[in-house]
Amino acid sequence: MRYRVAGYGPPAVLVHGLAGSWRWWGPVVRPLAATLRLHLLDLPGFGSARGRPFSLAEAPEHVRSVISAIGLERPHLVGHSLGGAVCARVAALWPGAVDRLVLAAPAGLLERRRIPSYALPLTVAAGRAGPRFLPTLLGDSLRAGPQTVFRAGVQLLRDEALRDELGSISAPTLLLWGGRDPVVPSALAARYTSAIPHARLVVLPGAGHVPMVEQPDEFARAVLEFLSGPSPTAGP
Repeated sequence: MRYRVAGYGPPAVLVHGLAGSWRWWGPVVRPLAATLRLHLLDLPGFGSARGRPFSLAEAPEHVRSVISAIGLERPHLVGHSLGGAVCARVAALWPGAVDRLVLAAPAGLLERRRIPSYALPLTVAAGRAGPRFLPTLLGDSLRAGPQTVFRAGVQLLRDEALRDELGSISAPTLLLWGGRDPVVPSALAARYTSAIPHARLVVLPGAGHVPMVEQPDEFARAVLEFLSGPSPTAGP
């Protein structure tokens, strides 16, 4: 069980994307931690949990077990890319365990293509995240290792479970998308929005696949406004 903690306030669990770690949230930790108690989780096989096998099918249970072990009661869940797909499944399988859900470029409904065909979009995404992020990206990718990253990517592209479970999400949900995301195109946002009840979509026009790095102020503002605002299910 690997995670970092920052801030004070209502609890929120943040889950990184493919080849990532808790460090990917670095640019938004300070503004989010001003009003939230952040728990920055490393999935098995990645970051500080490298060396452990990653299983997409078991990842939702892993996140739920961490929430239980820490003693959190209905925290917010915030997931990016692969982490977004995992958090969406947690909210679908254990609706009582989640307060509100934030999915940033969730990667659960990607077009089924061969992994090498994503090489160019991933390269473009890395470039848009900027040179200051490159050491973090390369370091976390090397820590995880090419086999872990490749196998996790294959599992993600082959997974069908999330497609059938999105309609079971009852938590108010914010979908955050970069308008120039080359990996998880913003066109997929419409599918998520129509499938998840009580979902709200915010598009950051100039951002790519890593919006919390590319536009941290706008990302944090959207998240905090959503988490502190009235429930989308509330009456007038």
